[in-house]
Amino acid sequence: MIFQLVGALAFLLYGMKMMSDGIQKSAGQSLHYILGKMTSNRVVAMLTGMFITMIIQSSGATTVMVVSFVNAGLLTLTQSVGIIFGANIGTTITAWIVAFFGFNFKISAVAIPVFGIGYLMTSIKRIHKQNFGEALMGFGLLFLGLDLLSKTIPTMDANSMGFLTNWTGQGAISIILGIIAGMAITVLLHSSSASTAIILTMSHNGLLPWEFAAAMVLGSNIGSTIDAVLAAIGTKVNARRAALIHVMFNVTGTVLAAIFLQPLLKLVDFLIPGPVESNITFHIAMLHTVFNVLNTIIFLPFAKQIAALAELIIKPKKNETPDIYRLEFAETGTKENAAAYVIRAEKEIADMTDVVTRMFDRIKFGFENRNQDFINIQMEPLAKDEDYADQMQEQLSKFLVHCSQLPVSQKLRNNVSIMLRIVDDLESMTDDCYSVALLLKRSIEKNMTFAEEDMDRLHPYIDLAHRFLAFIRENINKHLTEEQLIIAQDLENQIDMFRKNLKKVARKRLENGADVKSELLYIDLVRNIEKIGDRAFSISEALAQCQ
Repeated sequence: MIFQLVGALAFLLYGMKMMSDGIQKSAGQSLHYILGKMTSNRVVAMLTGMFITMIIQSSGATTVMVVSFVNAGLLTLTQSVGIIFGANIGTTITAWIVAFFGFNFKISAVAIPVFGIGYLMTSIKRIHKQNFGEALMGFGLLFLGLDLLSKTIPTMDANSMGFLTNWTGQGAISIILGIIAGMAITVLLHSSSASTAIILTMSHNGLLPWEFAAAMVLGSNIGSTIDAVLAAIGTKVNARRAALIHVMFNVTGTVLAAIFLQPLLKLVDFLIPGPVESNITFHIAMLHTVFNVLNTIIFLPFAKQIAALAELIIKPKKNETPDIYRLEFAETGTKENAAAYVIRAEKEIADMTDVVTRMFDRIKFGFENRNQDFINIQMEPLAKDEDYADQMQEQLSKFLVHCSQLPVSQKLRNNVSIMLRIVDDLESMTDDCYSVALLLKRSIEKNMTFAEEDMDRLHPYIDLAHRFLAFIRENINKHLTEEQLIIAQDLENQIDMFRKNLKKVARKRLENGADVKSELLYIDLVRNIEKIGDRAFSISEALAQCQ
């Protein structure tokens, strides 16, 4: 009986994971658009969290994604409050699916054909529906597991389930024990949806009375915070605060619901008329929804105050923003969200582009102020930025390799490969910037002189490279259209033309007896700036290939 129960749970959990993975592969790209539309409006944030959770069928995956995005600076702490609230509402859809389809007809009669159809869709490459087929296979496995669970639980006699009956009918103690039991099951399974499905099945088979089942559902909401807590370990201060908000929201809401449990049950009985015993599954699904909706209505107006409270409780550690770059790939078991990891990598690539832009601005200062001030003010920050970019390249490359090994669509896998190329080009640009800085430093230390008109010729050349960098920064992580690629090609051609003209002028000066060391250094400066233009065009070509 125990092995039958474990096997049924395995089907249920694996089916849920498979369905979630398939949906994420299909809809993962949409997360870019959804997050792009994110505003500080708490209602929009709440609806976003609810929508994403309903799509990927996992509040745990959504909250892990939120913690990751807050850690990367993609979301503010206040925005994360609304998304977390919405995720709790979105996760209730699983209970409704199970209540509607799980017990009203013979599940296996539908589950097995659905699995078969899904398998055919994954096998026939020509139709390009592999991701949807995987989701269907997961759906079939989920309901097959539910069917096995429904058949196993009734075989448990009163003796084997006696510990449950001993807990019921004892007033407040039963409610507390029910909450603890629901929390423990959810922590063990890492899925509030799975634990709710188990509670629904046990209640449907008469093993759990209404009040005790309700308490277990409340407890599962506390247990669901385990994924956010695990994801926050080792992250920045705001990510830890986002995880704390999730815990505070679910714990406080559960405590309030436990105190007012009887009025809450009466409200559910009013919304779902008829005897509880005959349709207890719908009562439980409604309780789950009402609990999370009421919680959100109560706490959403205080999103800013809740964020402020989290900031008060969790203080930044010393050296919270160290010079050493770290990008950890935090695996959280069944809650992997491939699209979330890719979006996180895109944010880091945008930050790396900022490092390149900052370094170029520093060397631009050097051309305008070719004196000891450049060495005193700019050389040390340039060296630090170049070293930081090296660390970013190493860790971002490892992170992206991990991303490519997750269950992602072929389109997303191709984009990850392109992102690796962009990271390499960005790191090479920082090397080029630092090489220019060293050449400028040498010219200052050696007291090399250049004719004023020669330096004047360099300024439009440098401005052109600066424009190209600004173009890359504006369009990083976006698909370049043909028209935009033509703009990039035009910038590259102009830089090449400038380089040829400048080198030609420098060679003529050499032929006329100019200082050899100065002219060779001048040519090196021109060549290294041209390299930056080459890298920028390489990135433009890569962005044009992104989908």
